[in-house]
Amino acid sequence: MAPPSRANIKNGMATFTVFNNEPDVRSFQAGQQIFAEGQADDEHMYAVLDGEVELIRHNQTLATIEPGGVFGVMALIDHQPRVASAVARTDCRVAAITARRFTLLVSQNPPFALEMMRLLTDHIRQNLER
Repeated sequence: MAPPSRANIKNGMATFTVFNNEPDVRSFQAGQQIFAEGQADDEHMYAVLDGEVELIRHNQTLATIEPGGVFGVMALIDHQPRVASAVARTDCRVAAITARRFTLLVSQNPPFALEMMRLLTDHIRQNLER
């Protein structure tokens, strides 16, 4: 298992083990919406613990997030409405990460901050290549 300060790479995507023991764990059934595109919710990002979550924008699947993956980071950082919907692809459990917890991790854990920057850079690159 990777130390909490590092991310693992799975299928070219960073997977974060640091969120495995978060206290706010939420369960969703397949097809259930976690948040909606355009929703003004900037209080949480999420880490998939079990199952899969799809990110959907304009009825197009942008990505499938597997265990260890994170989503909802952009709204947490820029305080703008959600740019995509998150829907449980399968029954899943996700850890809800507050802005305070995220800020603490970024400020006290440079390897975590670097992995988050890589993740966001990957998202930007993928969108530019479409």
